[in-house]
Amino acid sequence: MIVAASENNAIGKDNKLPWHQPADLKFFKNTTWGMPIIMGRKTFEAMGKALPGRTNIVITSNIDWQSEGATVVQSIDKALLAAEETNCKEAFITGGGEIFKQTMSIAEKIYLTRIHADIEGDVFFPEIDESIWMKDFEKELKADEKNKLDMSFQTWVKKPTA
Repeated sequence: MIVAASENNAIGKDNKLPWHQPADLKFFKNTTWGMPIIMGRKTFEAMGKALPGRTNIVITSNIDWQSEGATVVQSIDKALLAAEETNCKEAFITGGGEIFKQTMSIAEKIYLTRIHADIEGDVFFPEIDESIWMKDFEKELKADEKNKLDMSFQTWVKKPTA
């Protein structure tokens, strides 16, 4: 998974990101470049077009829905199979809220940009259960002229099971 979420786990408002943090956009691009990105239809439509340099896999129940540059599937399982066919080292779940909820149990890693503010939203990232997940990496980035909010880049991995 790769996501930017506020302290209160908001990830979207009115089908848009509720902030503009260029450093996070650069992190997203650099991390996902050359890899498949898996998302729901609303998330894809919010982007406006397929992101270049990545295999864009869109999950929708509408079998007639299509978009240039997107591989369209009807389930998470089919999305994962489509990602596997690219022979990638990682595939990224990029949202939205429902897709994150449905894939939290099968994800192996979370790349989380934590926006250090409580932000009003209407779509939220699921709570990270620290009995299952542990923070493996964190790098703080203070607000500046381009990035108006403090944030940190975090990596979470599943704890080993006994």
